Amino acid sequence: MQFLKTTIPGVMLIDSDAFEDDRGTFVPAWIRDEFESQGLTTEIAQASLVRTKERGTIRGMHYQAEPFGEAKVIRVIRGSVFDVAIDLRPDSATYLRWVGYELSESNRRMMYLPKGCAHGYQTLTPDTDVFYFVSANYSPPHQRGVRWDDPAFAIAWPLGPPTNIHPRDAEYPHVDRLARR
Repeated sequence: MQFLKTTIPGVMLIDSDAFEDDRGTFVPAWIRDEFESQGLTTEIAQASLVRTKERGTIRGMHYQAEPFGEAKVIRVIRGSVFDVAIDLRPDSATYLRWVGYELSESNRRMMYLPKGCAHGYQTLTPDTDVFYFVSANYSPPHQRGVRWDDPAFAIAWPLGPPTNIHPRDAEYPHVDRLARR
């Protein structure tokens, strides 16, 4: 695995080695020792699969409040997404900055997000499957989010406004209202 730093400390892109033969392809998705060697969280409390039917759907921008803050590893196993991380760590030099990358079944790229980052994505193809490893159990009372279209972030979504978005995601507050929540 190759771990590539992004402009947000702790957010990493991960390119997996692919081993091909006449049967097909083998691609490691998780090697604890390699994640540990990069100083990344290796605890996995939950793994989830999300299918999104419609191209242009935005899911996000989600995070969990402490003590259920979570690190995530995201991988697309079918289709393609524009995957986004927003740094919400107030003490970070990159506070309120975002990065976005295409993750797809063909590039086999993963993204790692540390605790304190919001996460979301826009599907670039219909019928997209995204697989997550998460370091903390889901806790409904600790579920949080910020607006996908908050001008404080000015995320450049490749397909523009969403063709589909869950009402909860559309109603998350702007980041300047988080302290009041």
